[in-house]
Amino acid sequence: MKSAFIRLALTVRRGLKTIANAIIGWIAIALLQVIRRGDRVRFANAGGAFLRRAGPWLRKHRVGRANLAAAFPDKTAAEIEQILGGVWDNLGRFAVEIAFLDRMRVRPDDHAPDGYYDQAALDHFEQIRSKPVPTAFFTAHLANWEISALAAARLGVDLSVLYRAPNVRAISDAVLKMRAGCMGTLIASRFDAPLRLAGILQRGRHVGMLVDQHDHRGVDVTFFGRTCKASPLLAQLARHTDCQVRGVRIVRLADGNHFRGEVTAPLVLPRDAEGLVDMQATMQAVTSVIEGWVREHPEQWLWLHRRWR
Repeated sequence: MKSAFIRLALTVRRGLKTIANAIIGWIAIALLQVIRRGDRVRFANAGGAFLRRAGPWLRKHRVGRANLAAAFPDKTAAEIEQILGGVWDNLGRFAVEIAFLDRMRVRPDDHAPDGYYDQAALDHFEQIRSKPVPTAFFTAHLANWEISALAAARLGVDLSVLYRAPNVRAISDAVLKMRAGCMGTLIASRFDAPLRLAGILQRGRHVGMLVDQHDHRGVDVTFFGRTCKASPLLAQLARHTDCQVRGVRIVRLADGNHFRGEVTAPLVLPRDAEGLVDMQATMQAVTSVIEGWVREHPEQWLWLHRRWR
């Protein structure tokens, strides 16, 4: 009797979750459609202002506060709250900007561009396009991180991007539809993704991925003086395909609605005694680059997730 009741409760719970996801998806799609009809800057300003006020009431705010206090022990409580205000503002703007992603103007010859790359970054992209050397790009949850893949594709880089779909199916389908055609080839984060990415690199093309989240199966790296786990996938790809590894980041400018993109030179990858790419040391090198980016603009990184566990 007890087991039958538990099964019934689980069935009801799954049913309620399905219904809730459907409702959330319907609301999200309706909002996306409304936002896309309006002005991006006006909606982004409103989204940033809303989350700046609402964010401190959410549980994630406590996670962000604890992360920042550990990462910056010399900062006062007021300074930490100021950074967190910027984090929520950035996230509110990002949520709105997703609706306009396929309309973003990032090419140097675009009229009134939404973002730009300086000449050094454009030179890096030209090197990538002109030389048959595959490249694995890494980036982090900074500013509007989606623009990094958008810009690479718009600037002529044959790019395949690893992505994790949102949990709500309707939202996932809508976002995927907006990404398709403007961000290169999209590779879902599934069991076969590493093989697909390796095959792409072996054919002389390029891949991109976010590398700044917790992976319980990952290698140990140090980030802001504390040990955390990083996925070794980027290093594994470099080890098995001998591709270049470059960082790419987006910086939100002072007006909150425009962006600057940067691309690093190829990293000199650490090697083991056999001359192969050292996976742990490589991921530490990548993590150190990301830490430098975050230190420059801490209010633009996603402190709200549990990076250290």
